[in-house]
This record gives sequence, structure tokens and C-alpha cells, in this order.
Amino acid sequence: MPTIATPHGTLSGSETDGVTAFKGVPYAAAPFGPNRFLPPQPVEPWQGIRDAHHFGHTAPRVAYPAPLDVLVPEAERTGEDCLNLNIWTPDLAARLPVMVWLHGGSFTNGSGAAPAYDGARFARDGVVCVTINYRLGADGFLYLGDGDTANLGLRDQLAALRWVQENISLFGGDPRKVTVFGESAGAMSIGALLAVPAADGLFQRAVLQSGAAHHALPAATARRIGHHFTDMLGIPPTRHSLSGVSFDRLAEAAEKLRTAIAADPDPRRWNEVAHNLMPFEPVVDGDLLPRDPLPSIADGSAATVDVLVGSNTDE
Repeated sequence: MPTIATPHGTLSGSETDGVTAFKGVPYAAAPFGPNRFLPPQPVEPWQGIRDAHHFGHTAPRVAYPAPLDVLVPEAERTGEDCLNLNIWTPDLAARLPVMVWLHGGSFTNGSGAAPAYDGARFARDGVVCVTINYRLGADGFLYLGDGDTANLGLRDQLAALRWVQENISLFGGDPRKVTVFGESAGAMSIGALLAVPAADGLFQRAVLQSGAAHHALPAATARRIGHHFTDMLGIPPTRHSLSGVSFDRLAEAAEKLRTAIAADPDPRRWNEVAHNLMPFEPVVDGDLLPRDPLPSIADGSAATVDVLVGSNTDE
């Protein structure tokens, strides 16, 4: 079995048909317990050799409603240690282009370990492929008006991209040739990242499919949604209060919130969320995301990034 010594410990991968895979590789500490509703924390080093033969846990999430639960099968292994990524490479000694996949799912669903996302197809064509998991729903995108809970899902994506910059050369990738690509909420995330100063230099190209840079909530709208959400839970609108709520209870409240918005999509009540029915999205928080992405990109925030953007004509 191929092994690689990383700064955090040694990984054991698997090889199939000339492609080497390392799965479930942590890029940050588990975002639960004392790390709940905090920005991603550093990876905890391990001793010995870590088995990277199987996908790791994916972020807890709300179940897809029928019939999407059948049409869009998802990985089943959800769990708290969910900030991990998967790597497929054809040559550990090469310096190959890298493609990093951000999955979709309306910011409440999806997984980098979904059955459709097999990076071996890219590796066979000479590309190092990386798929990542990031926090979803309230854990990833709820906003209460304080700095601690803003854009945690985007911060996870940034942590994964920093991990790629620092480590992908060990797996045969060239950190100077990184393309980030995604679909739906993954593409919307990339649209936001193009306007995030902290993302500067983490990727050189971006591919956005069925999503662009127009899905980011103003802080006032996101705060209104966040406070309505905590009211539904009967708790104060604070990180400390949220951190003690089980994910199952959060998921139940999130589903009720989404149902309430869909049943009465009144802009006077929900502001911009009434138009797309997604209560959890990136937020223009004035910190990580200083401005609305579209005018920021128009003013040159992504001037050094090659961008390909579009949607499917037929499914």
C-alpha cells in the first residue's frame, strides 16, 4: 500500500488500475464539541499510520425530500469528524494540474464522497482530483450578527484550499495549477470565494456550473433569518446557545423554516430569501466577505483567476 508522510502524520492509501487514492484525509479538526460554531481549527496530528482507504464522515445534513432522495443518492456515513477530503492521483512523483471539487446541495445537502464523485476518472487523464466536505445548513451558514458564526462553510472551504496549497505536492499535484470547480451551491460558493480576500492565491482557475456569484445574503437579511431560526428553537441568538443543540433538532428546525418560507414567500417577511427559498447561504458579513460578490468581481477582485461559468441546457 502506498504511504505518504504529511506534516500531521503518515497516510496509507490504496491503488487501483494505476490510480492512487487517499480518502477521508482531515484538513481541520472536528467542528463539534468545543469547536462547534467556530472557524475551522487546526488538524490534530496522529501517531502511526492512518488508514486512508475509505471515505471519511460527511457533514450532518438535512435529508433530501422525495423524489430527490432517490434521484440524488448521498454517502451514508455522516459524523462529527467531517472536515476531510479525498485525493486521487496518477503519479505521486509528478507535478500535475489539480482540480478541487465543491459539491452542491443548496448549502444543506451533498457530500464530497457522493457515489457520482469518483476522482479516478480525472486521475486517469493526468489530473490530481480532490473532493472536499464542508459544514452545511445551520452549522455552516447560519448568521446571527456576530463574527463567530459567519460563513463557517466558506471558511471550511478556504481551510481545505490552504491544505491543498501546503500539501498537494506530496501527492503529485502542482499548487500553482489549482482549479476549483463546483455545481449549484458549490458553484455559488466559488462565486463568493472570488470576492473573498483570504482566497487570493489559493486557486488560479475556477469553473462554475449552474451557479454564479449572485447568491450571497446581505447581513441584515441573514441576521433576520438567523434570529427567526433561534426563535423557533426557543433559545437566545448566540453561538453558545446553539452549540448545545443537537444536529437532529437543528435539522428539524431547518426543515420547518424552509417549509415556512416556501408556504409564504413574502419579501416583506423574508427579504431576498423569499426569491430563492434558501435560508442558508454565504453572507456579506463585512469581514470574510466584505462586499456583495458581483460588484466586487466587477471591480477586479478575481482579476488573476481564469473563470468558466455556465449552466446545462439539458439534464
